[in-house]
Amino acid sequence: MTGPLKNGVFKHNNTVAPKTERVLPLFSLKGKTAIVSGAGAGIGLAVAQGFAEAGANVVLWYHSNKKALDRAAEIEKTYGVKCACAGKAYQVDVTDDAAVKKAVNDQVREFNGRLDVFVANSGIPWTQGPAIDGEVAHYRKVVATDLDGTFYCARAAGEIWRRQGKEGTDMNGKKLENYSYGSFVATASMSGHIVNIPQLQAAYNAAKAGVIHLCRSLAVEWVQFARVNTVSPGYMATEISDFVPPETKSIWKDKIPMGREGEAHELKGAFLFLASDASSYATGTDIIVDGGYVLP
Repeated sequence: MTGPLKNGVFKHNNTVAPKTERVLPLFSLKGKTAIVSGAGAGIGLAVAQGFAEAGANVVLWYHSNKKALDRAAEIEKTYGVKCACAGKAYQVDVTDDAAVKKAVNDQVREFNGRLDVFVANSGIPWTQGPAIDGEVAHYRKVVATDLDGTFYCARAAGEIWRRQGKEGTDMNGKKLENYSYGSFVATASMSGHIVNIPQLQAAYNAAKAGVIHLCRSLAVEWVQFARVNTVSPGYMATEISDFVPPETKSIWKDKIPMGREGEAHELKGAFLFLASDASSYATGTDIIVDGGYVLP
């Protein structure tokens, strides 16, 4: 594998299309392995459940939400897939690049020696108002989790996909079956496209804009062995916004054409589309799922 460019232009036929033209089989993740970070609750848990419904074996990562352990067991029981090996979930600090790399490799080895999908969903909000008044330490934590963590997850997954693409085998040297390319999907945000009001959150907005452009850039770098895309949710009714007062949430709804926050399960379809071969010709794409917030 010599790279997608030659003499400053893209080589022809850097990728190949799926063989089937029927749409429903393209959405199947049966026999594939997916890792989802920030999967203890909210968006990450919904995505993990959606992948399991589509047949994937799923590894759940969490940082502090130990309910992920129960959720992993429930997914195994409900969908009949392997979920983090015997119902376990994995506590991983995505701000530690060495820990991320070790976790990815250990868990891929523990499953079926392959990696098909990685969803970088770990994230934290900015909660300290105006940038000038907030603590620098809080800024660093937001950027380290939301942007740096995405980069570390991408690097670790990308190394595996580059090898799988070059050698066509899993970690055990067995030929990969039902495998095309890796799929990296990051949870960005509509805040990477607009400036939210009334709350002030410059650091979060910048981090999420960085996630979108990081993934666009990796989409070009990795085009021969993995697709890289993002989903940009709007205001979702999840734990990450529990600190927001009802008065502010009422203002949010005033600005959303659909007039409400989204539910986590309403994101399953977007993530499954990007994770699966149904989106085989989509890379560097960002899907905004925000009830129409960014339109007016």
